Amino acid sequence: LQQAQDQRLQSERMASIGQLASGVAHEINNPIGYVQSNIGTLDRYLDGIFDVIACHEAAQASIADPALRARIDAARQAADIYFVRDDVRALVAQSKDGITRVAKIVSDLKGYARSTSDEAWQPADLHAGLDSTLNIVWNEIKYKAEVAKHFGELPPVECRPSQLNQVFMNLFVNAAQAIRRQGTITISTGVDGARAWVEVADTGEGIEPAHLGHIFEPFFTTKPVGKGTGLGLALAYGIVKDHAGEITVKSTVGKGTVFRVWLPIRQAAARAQAPATIAS
Repeated sequence: LQQAQDQRLQSERMASIGQLASGVAHEINNPIGYVQSNIGTLDRYLDGIFDVIACHEAAQASIADPALRARIDAARQAADIYFVRDDVRALVAQSKDGITRVAKIVSDLKGYARSTSDEAWQPADLHAGLDSTLNIVWNEIKYKAEVAKHFGELPPVECRPSQLNQVFMNLFVNAAQAIRRQGTITISTGVDGARAWVEVADTGEGIEPAHLGHIFEPFFTTKPVGKGTGLGLALAYGIVKDHAGEITVKSTVGKGTVFRVWLPIRQAAARAQAPATIAS
C-alpha cells in the first residue's frame, strides 16, 4: 500500500511538472513563431538587396566620372561587401537552423508534457515517442555518449503515449548517468508475436548483482544523496505494468546494462494475461 501511495504521489508530481512544462512551451512557442517568420522575411529582403548591388556593379563600368567610380570602389572595400554578402547568408542559414531546432524541442516538450491523468488509449508510433524524448534529454546525453539507433518495423502500439515517454526518459537519463566518461547508448526496437519491444542498452558501470533485484523498488537508489530519488524506475515499472507489459533488465558490472520494455500491440488480448514481472 505504501509503495502504491508513493508511486501515485510521484505520478501526480510528474503530471504537475508536465502541466507547467506545457504552459512554458506554449509561451515559448509564440515568440518562436514570429522570430521564425521574421528570419524568413529577412532572407527574402537580403536576396533583393544583393540583386540591387549586383546591378550596380554591372552598371559601374558605364559611369563616366572616375572620381565617382573611385568613391564606389572605396565604399565597397570599406564595407567588405563580398565577405558580408557570403557571411550574412551563412548567418541567416544558421539562425534558421537554430530556430527550427528550438521549435522542434518545444513541440516535443508539449507532446511529452501533455497531461497523463486522463490520457486516452490510442495507437501510437513508438519511434516518434523515442525520438522526441531523446531530443528533450539530449543535453544530458550529448557530452557523455553516442547514440546508436537500431529501429525495426513496428506497427502502431495501443498505449498512453505520454506515459511511455516518461518511461523512455527515465531509461535514457539512467543510461547517461551510468556512463562515467564516454560511452554508447543503443536504442533498439522490434516485434515478437503480439508484443513490441524497446531496448535501451548502455556501456556504463553496470549494476551490482545484489542491487539488481531492488532497482524497481520505490526510493531504492545507488546514487549519492541528493543525486536521485529512487522513484524513476519505480514509476517506469508502474507505467509498463499498467500497459499489461513487462520490463526486464540484464547487467554486467563494468560493461553496462540493458533494459527491455515489452508492450502488447493491442490491449484487449493482453488484459487477460498475467501482470508485468521483473526479470534479470
